[in-house]
Amino acid sequence: MTTATAIEDCSVLRIQKTQMLRALHDEHGFSDLFVAYVIDRHNRTQADLVDQLFNSSEKRLARVLLILARFGKEGTAETVVPRVDQATLAEMIGTTRSRVNFFMNKFRKLGFIDYNGRLKVHSSLLDVVLHD
Repeated sequence: MTTATAIEDCSVLRIQKTQMLRALHDEHGFSDLFVAYVIDRHNRTQADLVDQLFNSSEKRLARVLLILARFGKEGTAETVVPRVDQATLAEMIGTTRSRVNFFMNKFRKLGFIDYNGRLKVHSSLLDVVLHD
C-alpha cells in the first residue's frame, strides 16, 4: 500500500494481523507503547503536512535536519546525522537537489551545520525554523 525508504541499515519484522491484535490485547505494556507510537506518528504526519503547506523549502530543510539529528531528544548541542544525500533530502522536503545544495551551503556558511563526510547539525539551526 505504500513505500518506505531506510536511510540507515535496519531490520523489518512482518507481523500477521491476528498476532498483532492478540499481542495488543494480551500485553498491556506493549499496547500502551504501541498506541503512544501511533499517536506520536499521527501528530508528526500532521506537523509534516502543515510544514509542507506553510513553510518555505529552507525552513522545511532545517526542520528535517533537526529531526534527523534528533534535536531535543539527546540533550547534546551538536549531533551527527545519519548519512543522507542531497537528493534524498530534496525528496523529503519536496524541492530540488539544487535548492537543497544552495541551502546546505548557506547553513554551513552561517555555522548551522558542518559536513566533511558526515553531517553535524548545530542547535543554532533551530533559529532558521523559529525565525519569521
